[in-house]
Amino acid sequence: MINNLDLMGILEVVIKIIVILILMKVVIRLGSRLINNFFEKQKTTKFGLNDRKADTLKELFKSLLRYSVYVLSFIWIFETLGFDVKTLIAVTGVAGVAIGFGAQSLVRDVISGFFILMEDQFAVGDYVTIDGLSGVVEALGIRVTKLRDFSGDLHIIPNGSISKVTNRSRGNMRALVDVTVAYEEDVDRAIDLLKKICKEVRDDFETIVEGPEVLGVVNFLETGYVIRIVAKTLPMKQWDVEMELRRRIKSQFDKEKIQIAVPKRVIVNK
Repeated sequence: MINNLDLMGILEVVIKIIVILILMKVVIRLGSRLINNFFEKQKTTKFGLNDRKADTLKELFKSLLRYSVYVLSFIWIFETLGFDVKTLIAVTGVAGVAIGFGAQSLVRDVISGFFILMEDQFAVGDYVTIDGLSGVVEALGIRVTKLRDFSGDLHIIPNGSISKVTNRSRGNMRALVDVTVAYEEDVDRAIDLLKKICKEVRDDFETIVEGPEVLGVVNFLETGYVIRIVAKTLPMKQWDVEMELRRRIKSQFDKEKIQIAVPKRVIVNK
């Protein structure tokens, strides 16, 4: 039968563990807030970091903070439970030889994460394609990279499994619009109108670096001939330019009675 002293001892241990867990959460929360404040200030200083680099380092340091606090907290809890930490480390060191083979992927993830960061392969906010998965980098942690695609799905990718990265946010991006015009329409008239539209779009968009430029007729289809427009924009702004070009082209073609090519079906009654 458990006496009162035993109950008091157990209760004391339970209270200590609860306090340790509370302190763990508090330290992580306060530490994360300090890290956020520090890197937000770095964005505004004259010789500070750019936004994406700051966001990347911020997530990395928060990840390091969490793992460090977790390890120290668990060691503290083991001590509270009466385990000899030195003996525990020795035992886990022997067991670690066997466990190490299973932990190779974890070590590979951590090392790969540091190489990704040091080589600046991508940063938080970049639009990338990683091994066939495309999206915006939400977090670059010490072990995993989080990628949010346009459907809203969050892909969590171990850093060690990343073999091929295409960064679509470095340098100017290409905007491309193909306009298929019906064969009945005059090609020179269509090209002149498209050049006028391109000039208007160029004047209205500060995100355009070069163009838009009408290249000319690039293909012949069953329904009509294809006129291509290209431009260079700031990263992640190419889709805005493409959509606006298509909107204005449709509007102006309707006003000028220029027909965009559509499939036609001829029915012959005998």
